Amino acid sequence: MSVTQRTQVAIIGAGPAGLLLGHLLHRHGIDSVILEARTREYCEARIRAGVLEHGTRELLIEAGVGEGLQRDGLVHSGIYLRFDGETHHVAMDELTGGRVVTVYGQTEVVKDLIAARLASGAALGFDAEDVRVEDVAGPEPIVRYRQNAVEHELRAAFVAGCDGFHGVCRALIPADVLRVSERSYPFAWLGILADVAPSTDELIYARHDRGFALHSMRSPTLSRLYVQVSPDEDLDAWPDDRVWEELAIRLQADGWSLNTGPVREKSITPMRSFVAAPMRWGRLFLAGDAAHIVPPTGAKGLNLAVADVAVLAEALVEHHVSGTTTGLDAYSDHVLRRVWRAQHFSYWMTTMLHRDPHDDGYGAELARSQLRYVCSSTAAATALAENYVGLPFDRAPVTRA
Repeated sequence: MSVTQRTQVAIIGAGPAGLLLGHLLHRHGIDSVILEARTREYCEARIRAGVLEHGTRELLIEAGVGEGLQRDGLVHSGIYLRFDGETHHVAMDELTGGRVVTVYGQTEVVKDLIAARLASGAALGFDAEDVRVEDVAGPEPIVRYRQNAVEHELRAAFVAGCDGFHGVCRALIPADVLRVSERSYPFAWLGILADVAPSTDELIYARHDRGFALHSMRSPTLSRLYVQVSPDEDLDAWPDDRVWEELAIRLQADGWSLNTGPVREKSITPMRSFVAAPMRWGRLFLAGDAAHIVPPTGAKGLNLAVADVAVLAEALVEHHVSGTTTGLDAYSDHVLRRVWRAQHFSYWMTTMLHRDPHDDGYGAELARSQLRYVCSSTAAATALAENYVGLPFDRAPVTRA
């Protein structure tokens, strides 16, 4: 048995990029089908990024999916930089004309977008097996997949590859066309999610001789913390007591103490930078992790995905309304400018705050010098703040038609 279907946009991947793109298109009457290889339960349980840029927050609210983040999100106007036993506050709102960030987990963003998609009645298919995309350079791409033992053929005008770094879409761009730039870092993050009230009102980024540490949070009762480890670290070598002890050492400051509590989740995340270009081939458009990865230090991964689909949605709406391909033709070059700005910021934050295990001391002194400059120069602090809260989206608002 087989089923044949048609849609305007086939979206591969039900992460934040794919779900938000489908939602924005639906608000303009553009039909799309979202396909996801994983289960709904898996998608709604993944613990990922948690800091939303100012523009990301505004777009989600504008698109009608911001009720949860407005209710439960933690608005932060600054961050703390901690090094050499001292704590310095970067007041981002004062340096950027009132722009801030919101701590609201990617898990919650995905839940909100899935709920909105299901409420709309638009197509969202989980457990899509053996997804194959064909003829993206032709006039009508075809997506084949299997679901509940039934073979499906989905014909579309366009395909959006929002299927992450390990997805099938990026490989559709010919090898002699695709340009890949990447860098792996000699360290990783060991992260924990703990049922304990945060020990800080805003994120703490700490550089220590033993390595980097970050104190973040997800709610008034849920803390997210990280320590720098080696990429091949054995997670079993880090029982909860050792993690808390190391966090206390690296985050230590006079008059401050670390709250500890039950650890709900523990994982190790490698650090890498990756960009694939172009992000468009024929009728295929890449968005989010399918095209670029950043180290999490600058909190840019989720926000870049949102910025990508904001531009892509606008271009698809423009094509739907007027038939013009101007926005679609410019998509890759347009979004890659922002991608590379975020790549540089993430690289800069990462090298400034982490201990390089191969460093002979020269790099450590450069990092300390940079941190001192950021904490003593309004110009340097403003550059950090502008990039951290997110540069304004270079797009027209995507609202209900």
